[in-house]
Amino acid sequence: MNIIAWIVLGLIAGAIGKAIYPGRQGGGILSTMILGIIGAFVGGSIVTLLETGTIQLTAATLSIPGLIVAVLGAMVAIFIWGLITNRSAV
Repeated sequence: MNIIAWIVLGLIAGAIGKAIYPGRQGGGILSTMILGIIGAFVGGSIVTLLETGTIQLTAATLSIPGLIVAVLGAMVAIFIWGLITNRSAV
């Protein structure tokens, strides 16, 4: 059940992150979902690091605060993906 929740959270967070992030990002629904899932893990891990002081691979939960963390993580993932692929934000 957690996998389905992560996919749903990833799809929502990736879509919101792509809508908020400036510039044009390519890709379809699959890339949006993958960036959102990666963002949920990145955001969840950063929040866990800030709360406990230890690095753990955890995902954000399917809740409003979890969605906010996942969207922020998706935006970080989009930024890093743009650096890797050498695309301009504008």
